[in-house]
Amino acid sequence: MTIRKLTLLVLAFGLFSTLQAQERWTLQKAIQHAETNNISIKQAEYAIEAARLTEKEARYSRYPSLSGSFSGGWQFGRTIDPTTDAFNNQTIGFNSYRLDANVPLFTGGRIHNSIRQSHTELEAAKADAETTFNFIALSLADAYLQILMAHERLESAEKRLELSRKQLEQTEKMIAAGTLAANEALNLQAQVARDEQALIQARNVLDLSYQTFKNLLELEPGTEIEIARPEIVVPSQPDPDALDFPSLYRQALNTQPQIRAGELRAQSADIGVSLAKASFFPSVVLFGSLNTNWSSAAKDFQNPDFSNAESVLQDPLPAVINGIPGDIAFFQFEGITYPDLPYLDQLDQNFGQNFGISINVPIYSRGTNRINLERAKLNTLNARVSLQQAKQQLRSDVINALTNARAAKRNYEAAQVSLEAAQAAFDNAEKRYRLGAINAYDYLVARNNLDIAQDEAIAAKYEYVFRLKVLDFYMGRELKF
Repeated sequence: MTIRKLTLLVLAFGLFSTLQAQERWTLQKAIQHAETNNISIKQAEYAIEAARLTEKEARYSRYPSLSGSFSGGWQFGRTIDPTTDAFNNQTIGFNSYRLDANVPLFTGGRIHNSIRQSHTELEAAKADAETTFNFIALSLADAYLQILMAHERLESAEKRLELSRKQLEQTEKMIAAGTLAANEALNLQAQVARDEQALIQARNVLDLSYQTFKNLLELEPGTEIEIARPEIVVPSQPDPDALDFPSLYRQALNTQPQIRAGELRAQSADIGVSLAKASFFPSVVLFGSLNTNWSSAAKDFQNPDFSNAESVLQDPLPAVINGIPGDIAFFQFEGITYPDLPYLDQLDQNFGQNFGISINVPIYSRGTNRINLERAKLNTLNARVSLQQAKQQLRSDVINALTNARAAKRNYEAAQVSLEAAQAAFDNAEKRYRLGAINAYDYLVARNNLDIAQDEAIAAKYEYVFRLKVLDFYMGRELKF
C-alpha cells in the first residue's frame, strides 16, 4: 500500500469516526434515549416489576400448595422403632417420606382483597414511572431550548464581532486617508475586544448547555453530540391570555399521572381496611397428606424361618385338674428367625393417607387484629391527605405556569418592540456615522443598544416558547418542536 493510499485511508477513517461521534439529536430521540438509559426512569421501571411480582404472588395464593419432605438417619441406644413403635436397644436406620397439600376454602376475603390491592399498587407504580418520565422529558425540553438559544446567541456574537472588525478596518482606512482623527479608532478597538470577550462567553454558555443536556441523557462528559436545530417559531397556540385557570386545572387533573397515582394509592388504602378486617373472620383450609416410612429393624413376620428351630420343654406349671393336683408341661419352639422386611415392601405396608378440614377461629390475638385495623384506617386518612397535597401542588404549578406564560408573552412582545426601535436607531446612527455627522462613540452607543435588544429578544423568544410547552405539558400534549 502506498503512502498516499494509507494517508487517504486514515483521513477517511478519521472523518467517519468524527461523523459517528457527532451524532445529531432531536428532542424526540433524546427523550427515547432517556426513557431507556436514565437512572431515575430505570428505578421507576424496577418498581413496576416489583409491584407486578407482588400482584402475581397474590394471585397464586388462590391455588393449592403442595410440599414434600424426606428424612433419614440412624437411632442409637434405647429408641423407638418408627415402624412398630416398640422400644429397642439397638442401632436402627430409618427414613420417611411425606407429601402435604392444602387448599384455602375461606379466608374472610383476604386473598381477594390482596389481589385487588396489589393490582392497584401496580397501576400506581406505572403512574409513578410516567411522572418520572414526564419530569425528565420536560427537563430535556428546557435543556434543548437552552442549547438552541445558546447557538443563536453565539451566531449573533460572531456577527457582531465580524461587524465590529469591518467597522474598525473601514475607520482605519479613513484615518489613513486623513478624513478621521486617529483617536476615532480607539473606541472601535475597545468594541472589538468586548465583542471577542462576548464571543468567548457565548461559547462557554453553549458548552455548559450541552453538558447539562448530556447529564440528563446519562452520557459521558467526553461524548461529542450535536443537536438538530429546527427553526423555532413562536406558536400562536396555546394563547395564555385566552386560557382560564379552572379549565386548565381540570385538564391537568385528568392528564397528570401523579394525580392518578395518588388516587390509586387512596383506593389501595381503602382496600387495606377490608384486608385488615379479614383477620377477624375464621379461615377454612382443606388439607391432605400421604406418608410412609422404613426401618432397618423391621422384620417379615409372615415368613418365619424354622430351619434352626427346635422344640424345647418348658418348666412345668402346677395345676389342679378334677380336684387332683399335678403339673402341666408344654413345649415351645425356639430359634425361629424372621427375615428383614424388604425396603419397598415396608414403604407399601406403611403407606398412609389422611385428609380433612382445618378451621382457624380468631378468639384472642392480644389486640393485634384491632391495631392492624386502626393502622389501616390511618393509612387511608394519610393517603387522602397525600392526594389532596398532590392536587394542591398541581394547582400551584398550573397557576405558576399560566402566570409565567402570560408574563413571558408580554416580555416577548415588548422585546420585539424594543428590538425594532433599537434596529431603527442603529440604522440611523450608521448612516449618520458614515456621513460624519456623529462620532464613533455615539455610533457604538447605538450598536450596544441594538446588541442588548437582540440578546433580550432571543432570550424572551425562547423563554416564551418554553412556557408555552409547559402549558402543553399540563394539557397532556406531546413535547415536540
